[in-house]
Amino acid sequence: MNKKSQLKGVSLIIGGARSGKSRYGESLALTLHKTPLYIATAEIHDTEMQQRIDLHKESRDQAWTICEEPIDIAAVIADHALPDHTILLDCLTLWLSNLMGRNMDIDKEITSLCQILEKYPGNIILISNEVGQGIVPNNALARQFRDHAGRLNQAIAQIADNVIHMVAGLPMIAKKNSIATFGEYM
Repeated sequence: MNKKSQLKGVSLIIGGARSGKSRYGESLALTLHKTPLYIATAEIHDTEMQQRIDLHKESRDQAWTICEEPIDIAAVIADHALPDHTILLDCLTLWLSNLMGRNMDIDKEITSLCQILEKYPGNIILISNEVGQGIVPNNALARQFRDHAGRLNQAIAQIADNVIHMVAGLPMIAKKNSIATFGEYM
């Protein structure tokens, strides 16, 4: 049996930039459902981000249903709450950045998301960046983002059935079927 297919329920895939999070999440989603929903949270603010989004789109085949939603991800998840469905959300830290850019109540939005995830009947894979392993940022906004991201990731990890930490393209299981592990490789 494919070990990826055993990762059902709420799964958090976390890691640094270019650690393979999205690729692994997409692969996992396709093992769980033939036509998963892809919730993309990125917004285009410059040509470099446009190029990144275009590359992501080009890498996906027709199996995916795409929903671009930068803010109200809890509502999209609630609207697609089906027991036999799979959602991939990429990514929580871009969503957080979008919320901060609009001066929204971060704690309220995280609570709303967590409440939806606790009741979600299908499979959902959430991608997030681990931003707390670097140097302390030299400005207040960056420190605020890092702190919010850390709290967001912890809240999601507590709810998640599975937590996968990506390191250099390698998935390390930190939590599987609601049980913490010690870095089991897939």
